[in-house]
Amino acid sequence: MNTNLYIARRIFSAKENRDNLSHRIVNIALFGIVLGLVVLILSIAIVTGYKTEVGRKVIGFGSHLQIVNLDSNQSFETSPINQEQPFLEELKAIDGIRHVQVFATKPGIIRTDEEIHGVVLKGIGPDFDWSFFQENKVAGEPFHVQDTVRSNKVWISKQMADLLKLKTGDDLTMFFINQMEAVPRQRKFELAGIYRTSLEEFDRMFVLVDINHIRRLNNWKNDDVSGFEILVDDFKNISEQEKSVHQLLLRNTSSDSPVLQVISIMEKYRHIFDWLSLLDMNVWVILVLMILVAGFNMVSSLLVIILERTQMIGILKAMGARNWSIRKVFLYFSVMLILKALFWGNLLGIGLCLIQEYTHVLKLDPTSYYLEYVPVNLTILHIVLLNVGTIVITVLMLLLPSYFITKVSPEKTIRFE
Repeated sequence: MNTNLYIARRIFSAKENRDNLSHRIVNIALFGIVLGLVVLILSIAIVTGYKTEVGRKVIGFGSHLQIVNLDSNQSFETSPINQEQPFLEELKAIDGIRHVQVFATKPGIIRTDEEIHGVVLKGIGPDFDWSFFQENKVAGEPFHVQDTVRSNKVWISKQMADLLKLKTGDDLTMFFINQMEAVPRQRKFELAGIYRTSLEEFDRMFVLVDINHIRRLNNWKNDDVSGFEILVDDFKNISEQEKSVHQLLLRNTSSDSPVLQVISIMEKYRHIFDWLSLLDMNVWVILVLMILVAGFNMVSSLLVIILERTQMIGILKAMGARNWSIRKVFLYFSVMLILKALFWGNLLGIGLCLIQEYTHVLKLDPTSYYLEYVPVNLTILHIVLLNVGTIVITVLMLLLPSYFITKVSPEKTIRFE
């Protein structure tokens, strides 16, 4: 039998001193650990959830990776490439790549009787994955793109529809300016659908349209596109997938074809992902502060318990117990207190996250935060690391105050009593 653990359990379960000052101090320390763990769970769940949701929406507009002409600049007027590339089958066969689709972009202007608004047309083909826009659909249905017949239907955002006072089924007129053409081109479209992602920067800009319109407006061939969009299975592996695609392009480069490049969504919208990365610093600051607070609370509690149990320490020393053996008694006792606090902290923290996940009771201003409610992202790994880290760091902080046990003299404590 582990004698040290047995004594620690007896101290932990003792009921005779519940009204003592030490018991109240210990309860305050436990409350501090519970509150700290709740704050940590909520902080990590909210920050990771926020980064995941915003990143997912940005990816919905531009995919994980894009293959474009090296001559294309940062504007939406791109240099075309042929959609019949020799590497396509090999590209789709790369492990981790979920979907490949063509796209094209073209700046334009929407004009109604009362308003005018600059937009970017995103041309989509028959292979377009509608899942993201279906999730964020407000009204309407997807339109079908064919290789031979152009569809005049478009999708715009709710922000755009409210600004231009449009609803599904309405007609809208767009104007396009090409180099070497003095007169803008005009096209009439039918509003087939409205989406809302709350990403203001993107909602006020992108219009989904049949890619054949962009080919016609740019005087391209029937098989020309701006590039290919690539969706991968796991965002965490985007760097590896980018390297694989880059190597594939190098192997298929020829002297008589345009030089192609692969661009990741993190590079294309670096300002957004850099901003999201800054949120990690906030989590680390909160993490360090909360664990330090929990540690110092336990240090003060342990010192009070040691002072209260001075007679017991003296008796144990008189019976031949070594200093480290007695220190382990109080360390075991401290771990029991920490585990009790972690139980309630996990219960409250995870419970609050689940309430928010299923009720969305905490709302956000979409114009400022890009989301309509506070997102949460709970993972077992985060919970385990938080609990293990709290226990390990707190116990390490308790090693120093437990050293005061070595200063207790058995003859003085027993004589005093």
